[in-house]
Amino acid sequence: MNLRQLRYFVTLAEELHFSRAAERMNMTQPPFSQAIIALEQELGVTLFNRTKRHVELTPVGEHWLECVRKVLDNAEQLPLLARQIADGEIGVLKFGFVSTAAYSLLPSLVADFRLNFPDVKLELAEMTSDVQAEALLQGEIDAGLIIPHGTFDCSLGYLPMLREPLVATVPKAWLENGNITCVNGKLPLAEIAKHPLIIFPRRIAPAFYDTITQYFAQSGYQLAIGQEAIQMQTIVSLVSSGLGIALVPEALRNLDRTGTCYIPLEGKPPIIETGLVWRREDPSPAVERLIDLAKPLAIAGNEVQETV
Repeated sequence: MNLRQLRYFVTLAEELHFSRAAERMNMTQPPFSQAIIALEQELGVTLFNRTKRHVELTPVGEHWLECVRKVLDNAEQLPLLARQIADGEIGVLKFGFVSTAAYSLLPSLVADFRLNFPDVKLELAEMTSDVQAEALLQGEIDAGLIIPHGTFDCSLGYLPMLREPLVATVPKAWLENGNITCVNGKLPLAEIAKHPLIIFPRRIAPAFYDTITQYFAQSGYQLAIGQEAIQMQTIVSLVSSGLGIALVPEALRNLDRTGTCYIPLEGKPPIIETGLVWRREDPSPAVERLIDLAKPLAIAGNEVQETV
């Protein structure tokens, strides 16, 4: 059975006359009739009742007609579907992201992608940068937002998209009771060093952890880790509970947690970078569309890099 036979069947069902149906299909009646007979024999059912003067659908033929029309309609859509898949306008995009990106790049990038490619299903997964790199190499995700650290596999492409300073988030009560003191609206590192720091474990976020520890080391202050947590929301919640201070990306100001305040750091604050990563050798069309959307948001003067 093929699509041509199905079109013969629909044409005869509409005409209920072999000669007119054959004429519509630009063929003579005998081969047309033989094609209908062959279809019925292949199916093992009778689709039409025939007399010398009358042709009508059997109950089986009437019910099957609706199904066949759907099949033919879907078949006609296949070329367009293929072009849409090839152009990245339809399909699935598996996308990883670090938790900090949820407060900066992720919302706008996802919104732009869904607006431009509504028929591509986005499957989002929060995961650390190192896990994303491995997931990309294993084909488990197609792209992601990471905080780069060191050098990844050369098969990965990378686009720097955001560099932002770290700010301190402190318990609001500490400011109110004088437990911590700002200078001209900024928080000196000397004040931070007096209190326990809440931070990601290094195994979870090595780039973030190293940025903070180097900031302390270069300034000659001792880092006192009071608590580790693996989610940015958890870190801010622990700060609101009065367990310590945390250094977080500036975009975390968008996480408005009762009992906390965000304060700029005195002097030159450490900078954290976030960027888009993907497999260079086999990017899907949807990933290519994502990269196109990301480029205008990228850090000025940065080109796509082959490694991170």
